[in-house]
Amino acid sequence: MFRRAAQFSRRDAVLLMVGATAMHLVSSFLPGHPTADSSIIINTHLKHVHDTPDTEPLPGPPQVPIADALRVQTVTTTATTTVTLSPDSHVALQTGTDDLPFTSIVDHAPGWTLFRNLYMSDGTLYILSDNRSFPEIRLMTSTGMAAENNPENIAAREPTSHDMDYITPAEARRRWGGTKHNRVSTIQGNTLLVWEPSQFLRHYYHLVAELFFGAQAFWHGAWSAPSEALSNSAKLNHPAPPPLDRVIFAHSNADGWRDDPGFNRFFMRAAFPSITVEVEEDWQDRVVATSNSKGVDRAFHFPYVLLTDRSAAHRGVICGSETQRIAAEAWDYMRKQHKLMGIQAGAWWEPVRSSILNFAGLEVDRNDMTSLTVPKKVVITYVSRQGVSRRKLTDASHESLVKALTELCERKGWELIVMQAEKLTKDAQLEVASKTTVMLGVHGNGLSHLLWMPPTKVSAVIEIFYPGGFAHDYHWTSRALGMSHYGVWNNKYFTYPNEPKVDYPQGFQENNIPVDGKTVAQLVEDRIAGKV
Repeated sequence: MFRRAAQFSRRDAVLLMVGATAMHLVSSFLPGHPTADSSIIINTHLKHVHDTPDTEPLPGPPQVPIADALRVQTVTTTATTTVTLSPDSHVALQTGTDDLPFTSIVDHAPGWTLFRNLYMSDGTLYILSDNRSFPEIRLMTSTGMAAENNPENIAAREPTSHDMDYITPAEARRRWGGTKHNRVSTIQGNTLLVWEPSQFLRHYYHLVAELFFGAQAFWHGAWSAPSEALSNSAKLNHPAPPPLDRVIFAHSNADGWRDDPGFNRFFMRAAFPSITVEVEEDWQDRVVATSNSKGVDRAFHFPYVLLTDRSAAHRGVICGSETQRIAAEAWDYMRKQHKLMGIQAGAWWEPVRSSILNFAGLEVDRNDMTSLTVPKKVVITYVSRQGVSRRKLTDASHESLVKALTELCERKGWELIVMQAEKLTKDAQLEVASKTTVMLGVHGNGLSHLLWMPPTKVSAVIEIFYPGGFAHDYHWTSRALGMSHYGVWNNKYFTYPNEPKVDYPQGFQENNIPVDGKTVAQLVEDRIAGKV
């Protein structure tokens, strides 16, 4: 070879070397140019942990393994180059490969599952995987039917393969096509997919203090790095998770999530002003668009989707046996992972609280807190139900309570607010809640305003029940925000961990509920003094 090269003139040899160098530079820098082995093809096939065990984690929410099989998926290229994706980046499907991104789970608790790369076709949610190393499907979803407490309904709500199923990569390619004929459309952004009917959604407490309370806990936790020190603190300032771009009520129409007083729609637009809301009719549009028409299948792809299902949550131990609150499964899971920041002050909920109060034109002090203090101005708010149709105190009990609280506040220099919520605007109700130290009243929807109370050292909720009655609604929610809760039966009170079993005795829903005003006033005084 060298002898043949020696036959070239010096000028020819120089030109040959320049040309070879230029070709090498072109082949190195021009994208898509063939190499000696093959084309460099970006592959967004997100490998399952059993498919590719030794790869770098995909950037996104910090991972806490549920089990070895539920660890984060990865993105690699055939040229051993890692493709970096920011947490809010969108997975492109048209990448020059026939592979579709595998499904993985970021975090899971019964009724709450954050998926990466979930698919929907013809109304079925599909997990794209070579194996089935995932939580039980019945702990992730159900048929979406309304719940009734009888064996037939309980059985009917168990999910079938029509609700959720597995699909292999080969089957997905066969049904939905590869790159050249790709019939998978990505729904860009982050989605909250609500898989329950309107049975409970048309209620302020259930939509806000259960559904979105749990969603905020789970979403906040999924994007938080585990920290025992930060989780068990009152520190308010934490990195914000990426926004939710849409909420889909797959089994509820537009009226099904709106309560009669209008607080649900107020909450939705105040807390999430940019969120897109889709309802059952919109979901059915997507179902029809992906139904098998003349042998052609299509699918929608969700890069990140938080699936929540009420029936599935009730199959968990925390919700089903202990609290009956679907949010408890989300909250308790993240708490145990030390991913729920500032739990003593409900700091993980603070961004939602601040958004609501700012929308109402109220100033919110969000100074970082290292410890909780007693407020300079103590405000006691009695949420009165005397003007509504049911579940009221007797007239004598109401008068006794107001008198005892008035005398207490005058003696201590505190402010007493007797609030009949139905007579106030939403902004006015929020203004009262935003400065309340102790909120009290008969078990009822008005106590949902505890969500907007400021975190203090002595914040508390006092809930009056018909003697013998008890429900977890406000008891659990108060404690989840770092506040104390006290239940009152006339002239006796109880608190965690010595609360009674859930019970709804005759009289629970009626208008002759007794309470001793002096007992409640003394409880308030002892709470502010730190005696209870």
